[in-house]
Amino acid sequence: MVNFSLEGRVALVTGASYGIGFAMATALAEAGATIVFNDIKQELVDKGLANYREIGIKAHGYVCDVTNEDQVNAFVAQVTEEVGVIDILVNNAGIIKRIPMHEMTAAEFRQVIDIDLNGPFIVSKAVIPHMIKKGHGKIINICSMMSELGRETVSAYAAAKGGLKMLTKNICSEYGEYNIQCNGLGPGYIATPQTAPLRETQADGSPHPFDSFIIAKTPATRWGTPEDLKGPAVFLASDASNFVNGHILYVDGGILAYIGKQP
Repeated sequence: MVNFSLEGRVALVTGASYGIGFAMATALAEAGATIVFNDIKQELVDKGLANYREIGIKAHGYVCDVTNEDQVNAFVAQVTEEVGVIDILVNNAGIIKRIPMHEMTAAEFRQVIDIDLNGPFIVSKAVIPHMIKKGHGKIINICSMMSELGRETVSAYAAAKGGLKMLTKNICSEYGEYNIQCNGLGPGYIATPQTAPLRETQADGSPHPFDSFIIAKTPATRWGTPEDLKGPAVFLASDASNFVNGHILYVDGGILAYIGKQP
């Protein structure tokens, strides 16, 4: 029988107070994992803890900046002592800045790279020695379709996610012999509160132009939902994927497979 159970496993999902991180952490908890998450401010951690309590999940929340190596090392040590060795890491924390490249400052570019690429490197580096010692581990990097595609105004984000795709492959290459599987999850366009303005009906009753664009480019003819990421996350976190390593699983409704309709 295929084993999707996460009973007895400790899962750290970074930045999982809300959004797709929260949805994936919820799925891991439903499969039996103990959930640990972090956020950059105590108020966000408190909000996340309340969100988990509301649906009956006892999560462990901590304040930690994933770009600060000293904070991350202390955080992982604290989790190891208070909750247990981290068996599953989901590098979910990230930001996007939608700015035309010629208008973006180097500081703005570096901030996106720091959170979206350096952060996963720092957190992965902190948990890998514990995984080696325990003899197994799962790392899931949230890579996005922008690790394969470019688009206007997202140069920093695409660069970071492309780098994260290759970091995923390199962690696989370097630590596969220790029974550590590192894979990427690439969400397509997901209907969340953050993307709600892009899906609002216009004053004349017509769909938002971006909404129409995404639906036309998606063979599934809809936006994804956070729930669409739950099954793939559990698969990559469980023993069902023990011989899957260095792979990027795109959950995009088929966008990357589709050239689009002829106008």
